[in-house]
Amino acid sequence: MDFSGGRAATVSGDGMKLDGFLFAVQVVRGRWFMFFSSCLIMAAAGATYIFSIYSKDIKTSLGYDQSTLNTISFFKDLGANVGILSGLINEVTPPWVVLSLGAAMNLFGYLMIYLAITGRTAPPRVWLMCLYICVGANSQTFANTGALVTCVKNFPANRGIVIGLLKGFVGLSGAIITQLYYAIYFDDSKSLVLLIAWLPAAVSIVFVHTIRIMSVEPSSPSGKTPRAFYYFLYISLALAAYLLVAIVVEKTTGIFSRPEYDISATIVVLLLLLPLAVVVKEEFNIFHRRKHDLRNPAPINITVEKEPSPTVPIVVTEGTEKEREHSVARCAREMFRPPARGEDYSILQALVSLDMLVLFLAIICGVGGTLTVIDNLAQIGESLGYPKRSVGTFVSLISIWNYAGRVTSGFASEILLNKFKFPRPLMLTAVHLLSCVGHLLIAFGVPNSLYFASVVIGFCFGAQWPLLFAIISELFGLKYYSTLYNLGGAASPLGSYLLSVRVAGHLYDVEARKQRSALGIAGDDRDLTCIGVECFRKSFLIITAVTVVGAAVSLVLVWRTKEFYKGDIYAKFRQQREGAEQETTTAWFRFEGELHDRDRKKQAAPAPAEESPGNSKTVKSSDAD
Repeated sequence: MDFSGGRAATVSGDGMKLDGFLFAVQVVRGRWFMFFSSCLIMAAAGATYIFSIYSKDIKTSLGYDQSTLNTISFFKDLGANVGILSGLINEVTPPWVVLSLGAAMNLFGYLMIYLAITGRTAPPRVWLMCLYICVGANSQTFANTGALVTCVKNFPANRGIVIGLLKGFVGLSGAIITQLYYAIYFDDSKSLVLLIAWLPAAVSIVFVHTIRIMSVEPSSPSGKTPRAFYYFLYISLALAAYLLVAIVVEKTTGIFSRPEYDISATIVVLLLLLPLAVVVKEEFNIFHRRKHDLRNPAPINITVEKEPSPTVPIVVTEGTEKEREHSVARCAREMFRPPARGEDYSILQALVSLDMLVLFLAIICGVGGTLTVIDNLAQIGESLGYPKRSVGTFVSLISIWNYAGRVTSGFASEILLNKFKFPRPLMLTAVHLLSCVGHLLIAFGVPNSLYFASVVIGFCFGAQWPLLFAIISELFGLKYYSTLYNLGGAASPLGSYLLSVRVAGHLYDVEARKQRSALGIAGDDRDLTCIGVECFRKSFLIITAVTVVGAAVSLVLVWRTKEFYKGDIYAKFRQQREGAEQETTTAWFRFEGELHDRDRKKQAAPAPAEESPGNSKTVKSSDAD
């Protein structure tokens, strides 16, 4: 009896070790750890949002004027928003390839800029600096495509929430990187370029193999959002609140000391890693549910399929040869015969779709107006008489409320859609109209209203992105979502160029020249400065009108898709999940059973020569126990 008891204890202990090993493997390879990894990748992918911190170093180190610096900034925006290349690559390769390419581009682009501004290389020509920053900024689209698109495909029934959370972390990334920069390099702004060269690349490489397409979604009651997403939301809200407090305290009291920045950066890192506890909790629940399903298996229904009919050989005739010759024409005809909304469109079918054209136009109007505020915030504050310290506060407010807009629109649109069939395009209309409030406050220069306008504009700018990307995935399917996602993002630089450069920039210079002429001051156009409400009044009245047009255009999309959003647009994903999860549970625990059998054979290997038949029976009994 002693031998059997010892053997049972050994088997039990080994079984616990095996369960621990299996659970650890499940956590690392699980869907929730993949989502956690994507959050970290996105939190490091916002280097383009802190260009203003190191732009002065580029200007002074390389002897550029303001016009040249603005040209470099334009190529930064172009690279950060035109991600068609990353989308096409993601269509034919696994996500790790896209993330690896993005890491290499990020390291190359920003490292070359760092070497140039520190004098370690010969001063590059302007076109070469534009190329460097465009390549470095374009790596952001590779991170977005590799991580965000993969998460949407893995959580198709919660895509609005997924996009809102991940885009929210991108919105916070500028503030996160800034805190880490002050802790590591303190006030050496040139070294910030070195940080944004290696940090995003390192994060992508560390988690590159955890980002992959999975076929099974964790079970949740029909129409309900998994609680884990809310836990991720609460933690991200805590992170945003802390960053806001840290920024306000820093702006109020002056520059922190080095130890204070170290403490602040440590808190930020801990908050970024806190979702790992949510991952472990969710995977623990899934692990125990699968073990329960294994002990209480559902009855297996066996269906016998009829034998397939013999394959008829295809005879190549003159007609089939002619069809091959006209395949291009046939493809062109199919381009104008799209499937039903919600099915998988081809890239060409989506491009020529009226729904895509309407959506693209609405985003140009909405994002273009809010980007004009963000790009010209320093000049707006200066023209309205705000102190220089307040301009930094406006930038911080826009960053934090940019995050708030992204997570709010993602969660709110998902909940309203599931509970009340509230269409996402209608929420996009509401966001457009809300942004008009911020534009009008700037246009009329209401005293002390720029603080509130910064909040409104930051919120609306962030809120548009989850709505855009969720609508694209719902109307045109997920098969070519990598490319279509990046096509939607191309509306941003186009809207920025039309409204910020051609409207606001041009009218600002015209008003500044009038003021200079009235004062009888001679000077170069590079020194143009405009003071007063008139500097941006006409611009933002035009932008308000354009945004109202964008809201009206989005209402056209609401009307066109009203029947689609009344239906259950996620029904097919729930059906696929129910069948796929049962297959995965069976396969996983078949693997566990094989490991248990192998372990028992190892335990029993020396026993046969010494054991009697009676002892053998005892061991079997203990195994059964």
